[in-house]
Amino acid sequence: MALPQAFEQRMQRLLGEEYPAFRDALARPQARGLRVNPLKITPEAFARQAPFTLTPVPWAAEGFFYPEEQRPGRHPWYEAGVYYIQEPSAMAVGTLADAQPGQRILDLCAAPGGKTTHLAGRMQGKGVLVANEIHPGRAAILAQSVERMGIANCIVCNETPEHLAQKFPHFFDTIVVDAPCSGEGMFRKEDNPAQAEWTPELPAFCAERQADILDCAAQMLRGGGKLVYSTCTFAPEEDEGSISRFLERHPEFEMVSVEPVPAQLSPAHPEWAEHGHPDTAKAFRLWPHKLDGEGHFAAVLRRTGRVEGDIPTPRSKLSRKEQELLDTGIRLIQEQVKTLPADSSIVLRKDKLFLLPNACALDLSGLRVKTWGVELGTMKKNRLEPAHALSHVLPAEDFCRICNLHEADGSAEAYLRGETFPYDGEKGWTVVTADGFVLGWGKAAGGMMKNHYPKGLRWVGK
Repeated sequence: MALPQAFEQRMQRLLGEEYPAFRDALARPQARGLRVNPLKITPEAFARQAPFTLTPVPWAAEGFFYPEEQRPGRHPWYEAGVYYIQEPSAMAVGTLADAQPGQRILDLCAAPGGKTTHLAGRMQGKGVLVANEIHPGRAAILAQSVERMGIANCIVCNETPEHLAQKFPHFFDTIVVDAPCSGEGMFRKEDNPAQAEWTPELPAFCAERQADILDCAAQMLRGGGKLVYSTCTFAPEEDEGSISRFLERHPEFEMVSVEPVPAQLSPAHPEWAEHGHPDTAKAFRLWPHKLDGEGHFAAVLRRTGRVEGDIPTPRSKLSRKEQELLDTGIRLIQEQVKTLPADSSIVLRKDKLFLLPNACALDLSGLRVKTWGVELGTMKKNRLEPAHALSHVLPAEDFCRICNLHEADGSAEAYLRGETFPYDGEKGWTVVTADGFVLGWGKAAGGMMKNHYPKGLRWVGK
C-alpha cells in the first residue's frame, strides 16, 4: 500500500522503532466485525445460534470478529436487525460511553449509525437518545439504521450542532462526539476515500471544525455529565491536540480515568501535541499493529459543577375529528399486536400513528427531525396499513399473526426479494420472520401471502 509521504514521515517520527510493525499492519487485510443487538438477542445466545465463525471482540461485550470470506451483511438476520456490521475498533467508543437505561444521551455526529445503535442497545429502550447528522443524505441512512435495529426511544435529527445547542442547554447525561476527521485510521479499509482525499493541511482544517463541534457539545452537557470524544485518525492535532485545546477553553471539564482499561487500548501521548495537556494521557489510542482493528482515538471527559437544564414537553390538543381518528387507530393497532412497550403513548400526526416513549415527549419545534418515535401505521379511511418500523420494534411473539420462514431453505431470502408465496394461515396482516426474527409484513388472503417488504429494501440482484 502506497501511503502519502508526509503521513509516513510524521508517523515514523512519532512511532520510532514501532513504525515497521505499524507499516506492516497497514498492509494486512482489515479485521471484520459485527455487534449483536441486545434489543433482539443476547450476545451469548447469538454466539450459540449464529451460522458464522465468531471470535469475541475483547473491548466490546456485544462484538465479534468474523472471517473475511463470510458475509453476515447478506444474511436475513441482518435485515431483521439482529446485529450491526461495525469496524471492531469503533466499538470501543460505545463501551467507553457506557450508556445506561433511563439516561438522556446525544450522539452528535451519528451517521451511519454504528455508535447510535450501540448506545441504544445498552439503554434497553429506556431514556431518550438523540442521534444527529448534519448531512441530509447521511441522516436518512442513520434513520434507516435506527429503524432496522428496532429502536423506539431515538429521535433522529438533521441539524447543525449550533442549533441543537440552542435547543438543548445542559440537557444530556452523556454526549458522544465521533468527530469528522482526516480519516487516517481508515487508510487500509476497502473502498474508503480517506487516503485519496488526504493532504498535509487536512488535519489542521479538521481540528478547527472539531473545536466548534466540541464547544457546542459542552453547552448541552449537564453538570456531572460525560463527554466521549473520538476520531478515526492518527493525527495528534486532531486527537490529543483537540482535547488539550478544549480543556484550555473549558476549565469546567476534566479528563476521566476509565477503569478497568481494556488491555488492547493504549494510552494517548500528550507530548505529541503542541502544548499537550498532561491529562490527555488518560485518553486512548487503538493501533492496528496492537489489535485487530483500524486506528482510533477516544477520550472521556466529565463536566464538573451542578448546572442542569430542561426542555418543556409539547402541548397539543387534538380536534374532535382527530381524536376520533386516533381512537380508531388505537383499536386497529390492537388488532395487530398483543402488547406495546410500557411508558409510551400513541400519538397522531396528520394521518399517521406513532408510538412515542414518554421520555421522548420533548418540544422539538424548530428542529429538522427525521424520525421521532416509531411509526405504527397510516390511517386509510377506517383501516390501518401497518408501518415497516412497527414490525421491527417488537419481538415476534408480541404480534397477533406470525409466518415463520427460514434462512436454511431459502424461503426468508425469497421474501426479502419481494416474492409472494402460498400460505394457508389466518388472513390479514401478518409479520414474516426468519428463524423467529421479524423481517417485515405480509398480508394473507386467498391462500397466498402478499409481500409487503418495502421495495427500496428488497434484495434485488443479491
